Amino acid sequence: MRIFRNRAIGAMFIVVALVATACSSGGGSKDGTTIVIGSANFGESELIAEIYAQALEAKDFPVERKFNVGTRNVYAPALEAGELHLVPEYVGSALTYLGGEATSDVEATTEALRAAWAPKGISVLEPAPAQDKNGFVVTRETADSLGAVNVSDLAAANGSLVLGGPPECPDREFCLIGLQDTYGLTFAAFRPLDAGGSLTVSALKEGEIDVGVLFTTDGVIAAEDFVLLNDDKGLQPAESVVPVIATSIVEEYGDEIETVLNAVSVKLTTEGLTEMNRLVGYVGDDPAQVATNWLKDNGLVG
Repeated sequence: MRIFRNRAIGAMFIVVALVATACSSGGGSKDGTTIVIGSANFGESELIAEIYAQALEAKDFPVERKFNVGTRNVYAPALEAGELHLVPEYVGSALTYLGGEATSDVEATTEALRAAWAPKGISVLEPAPAQDKNGFVVTRETADSLGAVNVSDLAAANGSLVLGGPPECPDREFCLIGLQDTYGLTFAAFRPLDAGGSLTVSALKEGEIDVGVLFTTDGVIAAEDFVLLNDDKGLQPAESVVPVIATSIVEEYGDEIETVLNAVSVKLTTEGLTEMNRLVGYVGDDPAQVATNWLKDNGLVG
């Protein structure tokens, strides 16, 4: 669960959100229900939704886009109500939303998510290697000086590093408490900043902190040549990207639609998603074109 993101708004705004969001349709030669693809109200979700949309259009599925719908409290009920048919999700956060408990085990978390959503008519397809979760980041200089690849490598500098992140980090099991209890790490100080935002990035660049808490697919990691340390002891719950889709659509179109979507997911890595986020968020490239280029580079469209 990405514990520091807070996008919660009430489900009572579903209709307003769906009307207000950007909406476009793409014709497909297949006969059947037009697949309404939604996204959450942040850029990465919209980018992944666009990738899935283009992959389906390339195989002649009829598609309609309704992106930037809102938070999970908005788009999940819309999905269950049939107002949306397909949304990119994150396995741990979705399971937590449904009342389950996510672990660092992707397969187990995904299976628990399938079991939780199946009674509501939602199918969970194959998770991608790409994971967007809380990550611990250092500069290239720090990584080289410590020989740090994994979070556990920071133990060599116990008591001398400054950790920076969200103000609530010292009280969270997935942040400072977990670093202490799971990794045995100690820090010279903790500096309260923001939730994976510009304050943390600036503090890292200026050397005001040594370790920062960012999201693992944030484009700034590639843009600033930061090093994302491997969570080698599994502190963070699994947050693999996964397409969730109305079971009625799967039943209508059969195995073909699952094959198309799963073929996309298997190619989607954390590094690849980070680079696409960099292109959109820091270079300013058009998300639809970035999606097209990625699909072509991975042999998923002609």
